[in-house]
Amino acid sequence: MSRKLKVGIVGGTGMVGQRFVELLDQHPWFEVTAIAASSSSAGKTYEESVQSRWKLATPIPENVKQIIVQDASKVEEVATGVDFIFCAVDMKKDEIKALEEAYAKTGTPVISNNSAHRWTPDIPMVIPEVNPGHIEIIAAQRKRLGTSTGFIAVKPNCSIQSYVPALNALLDFKPTNIVASTYQAISGAGKNFTDWPEMLDNVIPYIGGEEEKSEQEPLRIWGNIVNNEIIKASSPLITTQCIRVPVTDGHLATVFASFENKPSKEEILARWLNYKGRPQELNLPSAPKQFITYFEEENRPQTKLDREIERGMGVSVGRLREDSMFDYKFVGLSHNTLRGAAGGAVLIAELLKAEGYIQAK
Repeated sequence: MSRKLKVGIVGGTGMVGQRFVELLDQHPWFEVTAIAASSSSAGKTYEESVQSRWKLATPIPENVKQIIVQDASKVEEVATGVDFIFCAVDMKKDEIKALEEAYAKTGTPVISNNSAHRWTPDIPMVIPEVNPGHIEIIAAQRKRLGTSTGFIAVKPNCSIQSYVPALNALLDFKPTNIVASTYQAISGAGKNFTDWPEMLDNVIPYIGGEEEKSEQEPLRIWGNIVNNEIIKASSPLITTQCIRVPVTDGHLATVFASFENKPSKEEILARWLNYKGRPQELNLPSAPKQFITYFEEENRPQTKLDREIERGMGVSVGRLREDSMFDYKFVGLSHNTLRGAAGGAVLIAELLKAEGYIQAK
């Protein structure tokens, strides 16, 4: 690359926005040149706006401390100085939809961490190793938005990252019925134990909207492009329960699965070991070398021990065994704010850059 692409982070003061700032520090392809947030943060330096609420263990990167935070609603001003943006805002869904489309219509690609556009028919919702082909719908989306360079691509819900990749490796055995229970970290709610002490020594058996997302979003990811829209798959049948647990980072899932053509345990393990997607083929900067890691130990993967595997971008699996009601059961684990949120979005941006969809303005 002749120069790094200029990146804006819209919603850069929140927890996911902070992760974007951290991950893009010293990135080989991208450089943060603009940060935007609510009007209450606008006009301050980034350091001033987040210093009292910086939630990460690593310090604020030096190269962003003095960036003046812009008003995210002033779309043209923000878009002028960047090649593309990451969006991770805390707003009403309709407001997010309108904001992201406004940025896209300026000719600016938008990589969204938000859920607002996950079901917009011509907007791809992507796990880069699972459904990279869905980015082809961007051409149709651009026509609808009236832009030759702008578009929106979204990252799916963090809860599904711990089991969808493992099941995707087995799709040609035709899974029919899936039961998944997810045990989700508090950072998924944008919190830590300091600002959510009620979670200490506690489990909350409900996360609003999470079960619907966990059951339906995999079907859209496994769907097909038909007449300029993504049509979700009709199977497998998925049912879930999503539970908040007292863990800082990492979503763990227990999964039960039946198949039309039941594979052997050896076939499953071989598929997981050898799984490579488009990011591995392209050797993208954020791509894990080993996408799926299987642990033979009976007590692994463990959230605290294994969430950081492959810099938090890998998926861990363990305890694969036959089941008395389903064909197999296993445990999966992914890092919710890395693979599941900001890191997954950065990987999407890398894929889109490598495939020619994001370019310097």
